[in-house]
Amino acid sequence: MRLLIVDDDVELCSLLKEFLEREGYSVLCVHEGHAALDLAQQGGYDLIILDVMLPGLDGFEILKRLRLSSRVPVLMLTARGQDVDRIVGLELGADDYLPKPFNPRELSARVKAILRRTETKSNRGRVEVNGVLLDPGSREVICDGKAVEVTTLEFDILEQLMRNAGRVVSRDGLMESLYNRKSTPFDRSIDMHVSHLRRKLESSRPVIKTIRGVGYQFCQSPEDAVAG
Repeated sequence: MRLLIVDDDVELCSLLKEFLEREGYSVLCVHEGHAALDLAQQGGYDLIILDVMLPGLDGFEILKRLRLSSRVPVLMLTARGQDVDRIVGLELGADDYLPKPFNPRELSARVKAILRRTETKSNRGRVEVNGVLLDPGSREVICDGKAVEVTTLEFDILEQLMRNAGRVVSRDGLMESLYNRKSTPFDRSIDMHVSHLRRKLESSRPVIKTIRGVGYQFCQSPEDAVAG
């Protein structure tokens, strides 16, 4: 697995590179925004670890431009306490975020969780519900006959909801399954990604219903969205 670390803290990058290479990853570090975007757009990386504060282009601009052509998983590094950074990162298509300072072991755990989610598992069959078709082999989503661009995490959330269509999937269950950690009252990652999915899929009718205080339910039919 090839990782690209983008951070202007040379000492931190050196530490993370050494730690992650002992974990079996191939790691390249870059410290400037324009160079990072060029490398990321060339492809070949399984995951990008991206700091927000960078010289040249900041992390948000890199992610924004990268998402125009790539769905490579991105883990954002944010300043502790800066909730707005986390929200903006998720809005732009980040898969997860980790506030600084952090323990390298936690970073490794986050990386493993993201990579485990994004592995293509062709043995999982297609699923089609309420006009939405999801294909795990190609990681494509088709809604009402039209292709829909989704991020890696949006795809995985949608798959869990669709495979449990008609049943409530708890927010805590999604957090533990997708992020490999428990949710907190202040962690809005799942909610942000579900909001993105709604905007992309619900142009003609609702498909995802919020069960207040519990989680989400994928509607088996348009009538389910207004029932209950």
